[in-house]
Amino acid sequence: MTNEQVVALSEEYLLPTYGRLPIAAVRGEGPYLYDADGNRYLDFIGGIAVTSQGHCHPKVVAAIKKQAEELIHCSNLFQIPGQALLAQKLCLASSMEKAFFCNSGAEANEAAIKLARKWGKQNKNGSYEIIVAEDSFHGRTMGALSATAQSKYQKDFQPLVPGFKAVPYGDLEALKEAISPETVAVMLEPLQGEGGVHPAPWGYLEAVERLALEENILLILDEVQTGIGRTGKMFACQHYGIRPDLLTLAKALGSGVPIGAMLASKKVAATFQPGDHASTYGGNPLVTAAALAAFEVIEDGLVERCARVGAYFKKQLHALQKRWSIIEDVRGLGLLLGVELSVPAAPIVAAARERGLLILTAGERVLRFVPPLIIEEREVDTALEILEEAFEACK
Repeated sequence: MTNEQVVALSEEYLLPTYGRLPIAAVRGEGPYLYDADGNRYLDFIGGIAVTSQGHCHPKVVAAIKKQAEELIHCSNLFQIPGQALLAQKLCLASSMEKAFFCNSGAEANEAAIKLARKWGKQNKNGSYEIIVAEDSFHGRTMGALSATAQSKYQKDFQPLVPGFKAVPYGDLEALKEAISPETVAVMLEPLQGEGGVHPAPWGYLEAVERLALEENILLILDEVQTGIGRTGKMFACQHYGIRPDLLTLAKALGSGVPIGAMLASKKVAATFQPGDHASTYGGNPLVTAAALAAFEVIEDGLVERCARVGAYFKKQLHALQKRWSIIEDVRGLGLLLGVELSVPAAPIVAAARERGLLILTAGERVLRFVPPLIIEEREVDTALEILEEAFEACK
């Protein structure tokens, strides 16, 4: 099938829930994606920060093949060896104590919301309210959507789940003022991705952690996009030297296989008991085998490479800023970088795609770069050359 044939079939039979590009992706290898017409793209989208190990990493592929021949799925009524091993790895790497597995970042956040509310019933006289940040993004299921303080995602799906209060991101005083006897938790991203690639101001998360302890409320960190090496640390919270009560993960955890995780500290882990929460597919043998291999690939030097190449990429973007007045800001951590423009970003994204580079937006005027962590400086240089050509074409 050609790109055009796939587009036609999709338009006829699929719900129009995505603004799809006219590219039918058929193969991936390392940092490259290939379409049905044989075009090759340097992929700085990476499945939206998912394929951090590169497309079809041999170790991940081998693990999936091997497990598929042995056991693809069984219920969580049984012990699952790979699930236990993955939980151990994640807990040791994060200094958390317990793990729960599901299928996506939204599901991981739903689990965290439920656990926090039950903890509030048991420990804070029924407190249930969760304070979130403006411009946050936590998912599209109803609980996660209600925590996502962006009206463009929420407006058509009201009434939302009650019990969420939004304050400006990075504003500690506003957060303090928002805390009430009904508050059970604060839920934040260490770096807002969908909201425009905004890292937490230095000192903010540390102060939020202290405030949560003082007020006896939980700190939930959504690391669905920032976790598993993306920012140059295994978890973004490690840049700030803090440890949350609940930590949510997905995306790069499975290198493209659908898996999410909620990690819990000892303080809250015993709150969930059998029957409180579940997931039919969560942590099944196939996905945990893939995630174990994917995590081992990340552990094998990719976090350090991300920090090194990310610093180089950011430096070169700052150099580009000096040549192009349309660049207003360069920000981010590791290989989650944003470039804020004075002009709409979409035409530049399209022009870059025509020249073989895939990038994202994060709002109307921000370019977002989330390449695989396997890239080296030479791929960054190629991407920057194409980006400058796109600027020139859109001038």
